[in-house]
Amino acid sequence: MNVVAAADKASDRGGGAGRVAGAGRVGGAVRSVGRALHFPVTGAARGIRKATHAHGAGESGLGKLIELHAVNGAGDVMITIALASTVFFSVPTAEARGRVALYLAITMAPFTVLAPVIGPLLDRLPHGRRAAMAAAMLARALLALIISGAVASGSLELYPAALGVLVASKAYGVVRSAVVPRLLPPRFSLVKANSRVTLAGLLATGAAAPLGAGLHAVGDPWPLYGAFVIFVAGTFLSFTLPPKVDSAKGEDRALLAADEEHLHGPRKEQVKRPGLRTVGPAVTHALGANAALRCLSGFLIFFLAFLLREHPLTGESAAVSLGIVGVAAGAGNALGTAVGAWLKSRAPEIIIVTVVAVVLGTAVVGAVFFGAFLVACLAAVAGFAQALAKLALDALIQRDVPERVRTSAFARSETLLQMAWVFGGAVGIVLPLNGTVGLLVGAGFVAVGWLATLRGLLASARHGGRPRARVA
Repeated sequence: MNVVAAADKASDRGGGAGRVAGAGRVGGAVRSVGRALHFPVTGAARGIRKATHAHGAGESGLGKLIELHAVNGAGDVMITIALASTVFFSVPTAEARGRVALYLAITMAPFTVLAPVIGPLLDRLPHGRRAAMAAAMLARALLALIISGAVASGSLELYPAALGVLVASKAYGVVRSAVVPRLLPPRFSLVKANSRVTLAGLLATGAAAPLGAGLHAVGDPWPLYGAFVIFVAGTFLSFTLPPKVDSAKGEDRALLAADEEHLHGPRKEQVKRPGLRTVGPAVTHALGANAALRCLSGFLIFFLAFLLREHPLTGESAAVSLGIVGVAAGAGNALGTAVGAWLKSRAPEIIIVTVVAVVLGTAVVGAVFFGAFLVACLAAVAGFAQALAKLALDALIQRDVPERVRTSAFARSETLLQMAWVFGGAVGIVLPLNGTVGLLVGAGFVAVGWLATLRGLLASARHGGRPRARVA
């Protein structure tokens, strides 16, 4: 009996160990499956963090700003999808033009008055930049909810809320431009930093667009709910930027002028605010050329949106036609950003003169031989040129503008470029839907900007500017 009992106990212990081992194997298998399913998310997150924080960007805080700008781009595209479906695609073309014209009149017209005020106003609040960026994010989150209600009810609240989104988005852009110089890692140029920030925004926009389209398929307000979540996350992310973002040590306000009286700056004993400097002739000419490209961008967005809706690309629907042109423009913009980062700040005046000339030639060819392929080519070339010329402008600001007024120069130049975009968009709305005429008008914008700045930029290139470079 004792022998049998001992055998039974040994059998029980062996069975228990087997069950424990079996449970351990099952648990291990479950954990392995969990890790396999979790890895695409965590692995992608680690890969993104590694890319955004490379080359000292993590230590300086630039990586945080890159991630914040990606969040900004994703949220903006959600709102854009919702507004486009409500104002543009939901009604016939003739009525859509009226709606968009009303949208521009109610939102863009006041915005053109408010936009020049935003930069100088934020100049006076240099110690609250993180709070200003967070407020711009939170404002858009709340306005997205208001727009969602207006979309559902058809209320006119849509228009003032959309204006608020534009103003908040512009305020974020101005502050972001002023913040970048504060977060440069060692041996890092503004061109390289701005190209990284811009490219992150473009990639996030491209990734969020299909998600926004999927949410729109669920219901009209759903992209706005997505925007609310994204901008709330951006609100908290704004406060993760390093405290030096709020420092204004050594800064002053820039004067966008290039006359001889201001070129060398006023003397300290003559003014109450010493250190006020001009941005110099090279920067103002580069800004004029960039304004021409930005004007073309606004024009093409609105003009081609209606033209392709009425006359789609051969064999394609209106939505697919707009998608092809949009992808071409986005790809060109991304390529221009990448090329700008590769070129760094080499010969920025020559870069601007060249890319504007290429856009002008492409627009003229597209107008004369109007067709689907050339429209897509113009969108891609315009996107490429806009990105590369903007980075060249950044290089000139870094080279020619004293560091103490550099952040102010970025803020004010960005405001002017936004104004040019609004003007071009307004012209695109009212122009007859004739492809040849439209592209000739667009070419006219570029020609005026190119001819007005060509001589000054070439003269600056010959004399080498006023080198103040800090090149990566």
